[in-house]
Amino acid sequence: MVSLEQLPEIRTELFIGGETCTADDTLRVIDPADGVSVVGYAAAASAKQATSAVAAADRAFPAWAARTPQERAALLTAALAPLADDRSATAEVLTRENGKIRMESFIDSVVFEHRFNLAVGLTDELQRVTHLPAPPYRTEISYLPLGVVTIIVPFNWPLAILAASLPQALLAGNTVVVKPPPTAPLATVRTVQLVAQSLPPGVLNVVTGTDAEIGAALIQDDRVKKVCFTGSPTGGKRIMSMAAESLTRVALELGGNDPAIVLADADLGAEAMRRLFAGAFDSTGQICMATKRLYVHRSRYDEVVEGLAGLLSATRLGHGLDEGVTMGPLHSRRQLEYVRELAAQARGSGAEVREFGQAVDGADISRGNFLRPSLVLDPSDDARVVVEEQFGPTLPILPFDDEDDAVARANHTWSGLCSSVWTADLDRAAALASRLRTGYTFVNAHGAAHLDERAPFGGFNHSGMGREMGIEGVREFMDTKAVGFPV
Repeated sequence: MVSLEQLPEIRTELFIGGETCTADDTLRVIDPADGVSVVGYAAAASAKQATSAVAAADRAFPAWAARTPQERAALLTAALAPLADDRSATAEVLTRENGKIRMESFIDSVVFEHRFNLAVGLTDELQRVTHLPAPPYRTEISYLPLGVVTIIVPFNWPLAILAASLPQALLAGNTVVVKPPPTAPLATVRTVQLVAQSLPPGVLNVVTGTDAEIGAALIQDDRVKKVCFTGSPTGGKRIMSMAAESLTRVALELGGNDPAIVLADADLGAEAMRRLFAGAFDSTGQICMATKRLYVHRSRYDEVVEGLAGLLSATRLGHGLDEGVTMGPLHSRRQLEYVRELAAQARGSGAEVREFGQAVDGADISRGNFLRPSLVLDPSDDARVVVEEQFGPTLPILPFDDEDDAVARANHTWSGLCSSVWTADLDRAAALASRLRTGYTFVNAHGAAHLDERAPFGGFNHSGMGREMGIEGVREFMDTKAVGFPV
């Protein structure tokens, strides 16, 4: 078992204009596995320091934008070199501050680098010019970078999520200020600084601090041309409202209430069940694109319930650094209480709630934010656990008899991030996918592990606006320019 008292405290500073900067105050980071152990401290920037980060990015913009995409791509690729040697240490820090298991933290760091490489692969498309022949004019349409971009990162998969927009913004010729999550900033600061120190000063900056102190400086400064935010719909509305004061553009990747539809002919063998399980319960359910509602044809309902129950029974809870642990704690106490509340409301309205899993040998899960995973069986469609995004390890399973009814129920929601269709008939899957009002539909899988990261990603409805990754993700950070020539 990991001895939390023997682990070193981690300290991170600000990185502005190519230099490390201290702050007068700090953010204290607590391990969610026990709620008391201090993981470390991150510098808490003042509003003045946040403004200086924006100024540094603004100064660096003209020279960075003037480079060719190929020059920028070469510099970004070279800047990734230090990440591999630091990956294990970064994963340990991320697990301690976030709560998720070490393997997931390691993958988070790997995906960060992978998404940079995918973005660099799009380099030659950036200079593409569309020509409209005369008459009446000979016109050229091209794209130019925006300027300074602020990227605000969530706690759950901070490195992977950051890399869905950071390399695209930099490759397009923008300069960036990154704001890591205040409750889990340490691994993100380490990683961003490793990349930033190999780039020209001011191209990439990282500022940690409280939303109340530095939020306005990073969003409403006239030099900030775009704000990218990943988080809850409530947070997205707040960002959008603040950005409106300066007419700053926003890209919002918000919450999801993802439906999965299991048809009567679905393959429910062992491997399929593992994919179904992982799509809902990876990262203790704290993934925006996790399955949040599972609609199952009545003829397969018991089979799905028993299959998931068997996998959940093998869940072992404990600190994410300990051997044998398959599920860590929730990140916050508030989220723990919220998920409990949703399950209790469903139980009180007549649904059966089955809880599973146990502590790994020697682990004390009475401390911290541990919650045994659960299935909520046949709740009403208006139960809160169905209507709201639980963002935790509980899954409502709802039977259906008619495909049209299942699609209508799946679409009857505020969200529109991801969905999935499970069937042996791929033509049937395509037909249903075209009717689901989500930005991405998986077939016979669900979740980030099965995402084609070459494709654009984003949501419908209250799940956000704008797209990440792919060439569409790069164009999010560019303005369209037309030049007309007389003939």
